[in-house]
Amino acid sequence: MSSLEKRQEADLPGYAKIRQMNRGSYDRGLAYEILDAGLVAHCGFIHQDRPMVIPMVYARVEDKLYIHGASTTRIVKDNAKGVPASLTVTLLDGLVVARSAFHHSMNYRCAIVHGTARLVEDRDEQIMALAAITDHMLPGRWDECREMIQKEHKATGVLEMDMEHVSTKVRTGGPVDDKIDLGTDLWAGVVPVTTALGQPFNAYDVPDGTPIPASIPAARRKFA
Repeated sequence: MSSLEKRQEADLPGYAKIRQMNRGSYDRGLAYEILDAGLVAHCGFIHQDRPMVIPMVYARVEDKLYIHGASTTRIVKDNAKGVPASLTVTLLDGLVVARSAFHHSMNYRCAIVHGTARLVEDRDEQIMALAAITDHMLPGRWDECREMIQKEHKATGVLEMDMEHVSTKVRTGGPVDDKIDLGTDLWAGVVPVTTALGQPFNAYDVPDGTPIPASIPAARRKFA
């Protein structure tokens, strides 16, 4: 059991323990757990003096994050020299239903990263980053794929983001109702929200009998 799971387990039974203290922290280990468990990062940057937030796939390699997109996209081509950027990954764990609409909330885990994003120009680092991003989604998938060809490398941009500042925000437990509402016949509690990978289905041109690659069940275990 991970340290995060132990913290959650301590908070959940009977909804007796409510986290009302400051939900933020600078626990880098907790941030890594959240980043490693997520699939989508919302990346923020400035483009032509306007804020932009783009959902992107990513991977963490030690204290660096890698994100990728088409080499012609604004977030890639306009940030080649290194620019301040932010990235947020949020995992939604449940809807917190209180007796008062005012006290409704959500259980969640969020990691917020600030740093400098720069274009990866070294080919070996780009390949390493693309392998990490692919394997973050589907563990072991990079080695199952054919080798990338030159035009694919040219069409793909990778940004490296140094994790200069990391913070987390977490909410667990049940509703925090006012004393006057406790024990009334209005329902209150938590509705869990789960994310799971479904049963895979073949592309139309996959020959009959082609086995499902090992990366698929590995991803289903990872994100269960």
